[in-house]
Amino acid sequence: MPNIFKPAANSMAKLSLLLGVASPVLAISIGSAISRSSANTGVGMPLDQPIPFSHKHHAYELGIDCRYCHTGVEVSGKAGVPQTETCMTCHSQIWTNSPLLDPVRKSYETGMPIKWNQVNKAPDFVYFNHCHGAIQKMHLTAKGKPFFMVWCLECHNQPEKYLYKDAKNPQLSPRQQVFNLYSKIQTDPEGHEMNEAERNLLEGTSQAGESLETGAKLVLERGLKKAQLKDCSVCHH
Repeated sequence: MPNIFKPAANSMAKLSLLLGVASPVLAISIGSAISRSSANTGVGMPLDQPIPFSHKHHAYELGIDCRYCHTGVEVSGKAGVPQTETCMTCHSQIWTNSPLLDPVRKSYETGMPIKWNQVNKAPDFVYFNHCHGAIQKMHLTAKGKPFFMVWCLECHNQPEKYLYKDAKNPQLSPRQQVFNLYSKIQTDPEGHEMNEAERNLLEGTSQAGESLETGAKLVLERGLKKAQLKDCSVCHH
């Protein structure tokens, strides 16, 4: 009786089995990569705005204190958008004919506020109001981090990696350190050597090495209860 299948059929059968096993894994990997890509999360992708405002130029290069424009940043969960009058304190004198600033001048003349497109928005079932990424490095504002739960838990599980204290000025609170950092860089942008805490604040990264010991002490000093930070109700109401 002649063979029904050719010898190559054995290889095809093995390949089919291999593809059958690999396909779900491959599909999950591809789906995960797509869901975590910037095309889906929007991380690093600036939105179209009525004015191409650069935080890097204003806050970092010019050294304008964040609180000058965002007057409620220290007392409110939202920094808020500055009034047009704030912009015009400078732009009534400089770049007065720039077409890029037409919306500012029109807003000032008509009294109608500029409508900005919101960059970051947490889901309605999540309470979170304290992150915009390393905005001082952004020429055009974009989302700095994806709002995946694993990213949230990195900080909630190990808050000591994200708590800072300036070794040279230990009396400063973390809030003061943030604004103090910009002024030091602006005063001496080329010669100022940032310490580890300052570098982490600027880059938005976690601490390592000896700074973790400081972070652990700050967890105790500030009465942070790590077990409570892992409670779902902290963020989900």
